[in-house]
Amino acid sequence: MRSILILTILAVSAVSCNPFAPSLDNSYDEDSSLLGDQRSVEGVFQNLKYAYTFRDTSVYGQLFDGNFTFLYQDYDRGGILVTWGRDEEMRTTNGLFQNVQRLDLIWKDTSSTFTNEEKTQTIIARGFDLTITFNPSDKVFINGYARISMERRKSEDPWMIIRWRDESNF
Repeated sequence: MRSILILTILAVSAVSCNPFAPSLDNSYDEDSSLLGDQRSVEGVFQNLKYAYTFRDTSVYGQLFDGNFTFLYQDYDRGGILVTWGRDEEMRTTNGLFQNVQRLDLIWKDTSSTFTNEEKTQTIIARGFDLTITFNPSDKVFINGYARISMERRKSEDPWMIIRWRDESNF
């Protein structure tokens, strides 16, 4: 009788173990985080990609210094240089994030880099491809270079973008 009870318990235990539904992995792997460490230049670029992919203005806004300036050539208006500050950058980007179905940002190789000796200022020129999907039949492809200047007070502080000059084909 006792052996029947033990066999019944073992059978029920075996049936309740589903190999197609493994347990949840609660271990933390720092390398698998979607957000980058903003104390590294690559972490800033990773966070820009995250913000575009998930259309997240809270992450996007944390990347820019209060004195941020955006610049681009407006070839539709005779090639004049257009600039705006952080507030307009946030409004413009929020409008983009709200009015598209999808954004795909791919950062390419860095074409040039300058970093001062104290590692508190850097300028990066980096290629990018951006696909803006308004709907499946309306996509815009932009590629070019972003010349991004970043600063931080101390070498262990996070980088903040202070200037972004867009040199895209759009």
